[in-house]
Amino acid sequence: MRVLAVDFGEKRIGLAVSDETGRVVVPVGVVSRTSDAQAAAAVAAAAKEREVVRLVVGHPVNADGTEGDWARRVRNFARRLEEASGLPVDLHGEGLTTAAAERNLIDSGLARRRRGAARDAEAAALLLRDYFFERDEARGAR
Repeated sequence: MRVLAVDFGEKRIGLAVSDETGRVVVPVGVVSRTSDAQAAAAVAAAAKEREVVRLVVGHPVNADGTEGDWARRVRNFARRLEEASGLPVDLHGEGLTTAAAERNLIDSGLARRRRGAARDAEAAALLLRDYFFERDEARGAR
């Protein structure tokens, strides 16, 4: 089952895709965001192009599990994305994926001026890896 992960941001939306098995996840780039409608259409087009069957959107809930303003905004975008793509959309807690992605890029030596889009795509990849890990853990697979 090929899945596309979405790391929603104000200016850019990071994307990552899995292989059919969910074992290989790669960052595939970003979509520039000018409006939610435009971004949802662009992400839906990327999903169609990559022949995915499900979308996973990073959901920035608070540590206690409650939703703040940004989490509600992401939830609304996920709804719009589901309508635009016709695909099921799962919200998945993103727990500091952007900060972890930044550390990964620093460790890899990527120049600071090139990190913005790469960071957003890497955050989506981290999100998707965590999504598959939690799904496998819930099923009792390791």
